[in-house]
Amino acid sequence: MVRRLGTVLTMASMAILASPLLAMAADDVAAGNGAPLRAGLIALAANLGVGIAAFGSALGQGRMAASAMESIGRNPNAAGQIFTPMLLGLAFIEALTLYALVIGFLLQAKI
Repeated sequence: MVRRLGTVLTMASMAILASPLLAMAADDVAAGNGAPLRAGLIALAANLGVGIAAFGSALGQGRMAASAMESIGRNPNAAGQIFTPMLLGLAFIEALTLYALVIGFLLQAKI
């Protein structure tokens, strides 16, 4: 399975590298007109940054909620002591995701 995934990723990266669009972008930059390339890279960075932040946030929130539920399942009397710190942690994780979204919007405004 891992070998097949590696093969697929290798083929996809080779297809991207062999794309004629890269040659056109290089000609555009060599001609002194790098503004469209710059705008495209800023848009790509903003979208990838927000996507990675959302993915990491989802993983963190899922793991925190699962750990809290497991702790409450093991010791139901501690539910009150676990619930408040869990909500505070979830709020901090969500705040980090919102900061990434704001940075993405600021980058989009530079285009």
